Amino acid sequence: MKTHEVRTYKSAEDLPRENQLAWKIAEVAADPVAVDADVTDMIINRVIDNAAVAAASVARRPVASARAQALSHPMSPGATVFGVDSAQRVSPEWAAYANGTAVRELDFHDTFLAADYSHPGDNIPPILAVAQHCGLSGADLIRGLATGYEIQVNLVKGICLHEHKIDHIAHLGPSAAAGIGTLLNLPTETIYQAVQQALHVTTTTRQSRKGEISSWKAFAPAFAGKMAIEAVDRVMRGEGAPSPAWEGEDGFIAWLLSGPEAVYHVPLPTSGEAKRAILDTYTKEHSAEYQSQALIDLARRMGPKVGDLSQVKSILIETSHHTHYVIGTGANDPQKMDPNASRETLDHSIMYIFAVALEDGGWHHEASYAPARAQRSETKTLWHKITTKEDPEWTRRYHARDPKEKAFGGKVTITMQDGSTVVDELALADAHPDGARPFKREHYVKKFLTLSEGVLSVDAQKRFLNAAERLADLKAGALDALNFTVDAARLGAPRPTGIFDRS
Repeated sequence: MKTHEVRTYKSAEDLPRENQLAWKIAEVAADPVAVDADVTDMIINRVIDNAAVAAASVARRPVASARAQALSHPMSPGATVFGVDSAQRVSPEWAAYANGTAVRELDFHDTFLAADYSHPGDNIPPILAVAQHCGLSGADLIRGLATGYEIQVNLVKGICLHEHKIDHIAHLGPSAAAGIGTLLNLPTETIYQAVQQALHVTTTTRQSRKGEISSWKAFAPAFAGKMAIEAVDRVMRGEGAPSPAWEGEDGFIAWLLSGPEAVYHVPLPTSGEAKRAILDTYTKEHSAEYQSQALIDLARRMGPKVGDLSQVKSILIETSHHTHYVIGTGANDPQKMDPNASRETLDHSIMYIFAVALEDGGWHHEASYAPARAQRSETKTLWHKITTKEDPEWTRRYHARDPKEKAFGGKVTITMQDGSTVVDELALADAHPDGARPFKREHYVKKFLTLSEGVLSVDAQKRFLNAAERLADLKAGALDALNFTVDAARLGAPRPTGIFDRS
């Protein structure tokens, strides 16, 4: 790996394009390096993981809305839409939008946290949609996805968006564009322009994850994937992009991040170096913000030690800066304590999540968020006894580069009415690669079978898993096998019509 220094340049300064971050990213994407076997295996795991959560969310309103929008844009050859027969194909950018929303809706797929945070599995829908539309093979798709993960992970390692209230999809647009560039074997020049265009049009604020969080939280990454496809298409036609996108005097760093004097350091593979960043990422066992994963596991471990929860006086969660200020009481969001809050808001409330996990001894992607569940009087009482506090040591470990030091959990002190305490801590979720029960292929398959039960037939489950596990061998034009069809009765109630439904 080579670390690249990235800073703002005045317009009068000479900054050759070969020294720009977008060009360095494009060089990585254009490098025809082979994909390692363990990386291929993990890509297959994440294709299964994405399909699992998409199946579980297929009838939810945002997913149904995105699907309806996509189906209003038929195209041949086109790409497939989760839940719909593969013969019914749509324009690839709209397929990416619909499938990306399905994947993201439950906040239940993979994650990577470093200087910033991300869900790199969001790269899969746009890259897969283009691969289907262009009649490419499983091996082609694997190459594209290896790049998408590589670029997003390394941008997240080097550039923090959150501290400037920029949403993390600003890293996803460029990574998806780069992955599509690899998929299509595009030249460095074309990928360079597409990466910059994708950054320019996918930079938004973090308000989509603040306050009263709406369904846009699920649509936002899907929108970034859609924009990435359109960016690549546009530059393939000979068009350019705002340049230099990161380093320009009026560009991304100068005005949206740390300003003209800031210097960032972004690691990228050197020429001929394998793309292995996907192996640094991890998925979720529980349908909740990643910083909740270890704390859910800790709650189910502490519950039996506490006993009668009505005797709890207070609960203090000491954790990282990010957990405290994003999903904890440090966010100062009253909505995080509101039993009438949306699912998306409760997903970003560690106080609610810890209370329910403590009471139930676990977490369920639907039952734990049900309105009736949030309204239980004993839950509300326990929930409002929970506060969070930043601990500098947990913050340090959150940002640590040493895998043995890195941690996303916290320490919990439960104080009882009689003054006694129950104290425990957990650094990593059980399912983390270094956790108590690291996720392997069998766990991804089990997650798929569990989340798709009652949604897909047993035969449909088997067909999908068979295709996914043979991904590297799928021939050109055979990627439709990564779709699944759901009975129309299970796709949710009809939704109000929009602009696209009018003939």
